[in-house]
Amino acid sequence: MTTRDEQEDTRTYKVVVNHEEQYSIWLVDRENPLGWFDAGKSGLKSECLEYIKEVWTDMRPLSLRKKMAELEQQKQDNATPSV
Repeated sequence: MTTRDEQEDTRTYKVVVNHEEQYSIWLVDRENPLGWFDAGKSGLKSECLEYIKEVWTDMRPLSLRKKMAELEQQKQDNATPSV
């Protein structure tokens, strides 16, 4: 006897993304969780996960990436000698 987890998952999923540009998958026939939006990809779980692997190359939340870029710019501005 096999369990559901041991059987191949043939359900259709969709890739969702939130305001922090973090990705997840959600069953296509369900309403998106609050704050998550369709990313334009749907298919088998493995296909959706492969898509996420390709597009989500920086795991840091968007707000952190922006803050780090801002701090780096300030660092560069302070290192530039005034003429």
